[in-house]
Amino acid sequence: MTEPAPLSRPQLRRMLRKARRALTPSEQRQAALGLYRQLAQHPLFRRAKHISLYLPTDGEIDPRLLLRAAQRRGKATYLPVLSAWPRTKMVFQRVRPGEKLRPNRFRILEPQVNVSRQRKVWALDLVLLPLVGFDDVGGRLGMGGGFYDRSLAYMARRKSWRKPTLLGLAHECQKVERLAQASWDVPLEGTVTDKDWYMAETLLESAAP
Repeated sequence: MTEPAPLSRPQLRRMLRKARRALTPSEQRQAALGLYRQLAQHPLFRRAKHISLYLPTDGEIDPRLLLRAAQRRGKATYLPVLSAWPRTKMVFQRVRPGEKLRPNRFRILEPQVNVSRQRKVWALDLVLLPLVGFDDVGGRLGMGGGFYDRSLAYMARRKSWRKPTLLGLAHECQKVERLAQASWDVPLEGTVTDKDWYMAETLLESAAP
């Protein structure tokens, strides 16, 4: 009996997006609360002063409880903002409580562009990334636009970079055994779900209280 052919990245992306969209509103709320409990008191989150998050779409796990917690603690919080030109560029802009947001070309809410409130990605402490699929060795499958990979490409050029810490956020149903990584993929230090952490041992040791 022959083994089934492995799924291509587009096939895997479609399957995992369908799985997360199938979660009910109640399951999504419980997942968001579970994610908050996993991260809110962790040293990586507590120590970070400049944190980038995202606003959920397409069934992504919701980090807004963490966003509000960070703001209550006086941390600087950032959201990704797509550039009008070049259209492949993404920047990170500070967002404050109650700030009015507008939909970008993918209908994801983001702040009105304000260059004076943007921060270089290497000056952030912690970046919490959305993803479509992940494995337990830092592999990440995104939506296919490559915005995060382009923003973080500098990390592959210099192995001495220590910032920011990159954590993927996901539902458990998005975990796969192993992801084939492309040359441009930027690996994560790990992924956090509402149930568990999938981290490199070296990062866990450095994050210990």
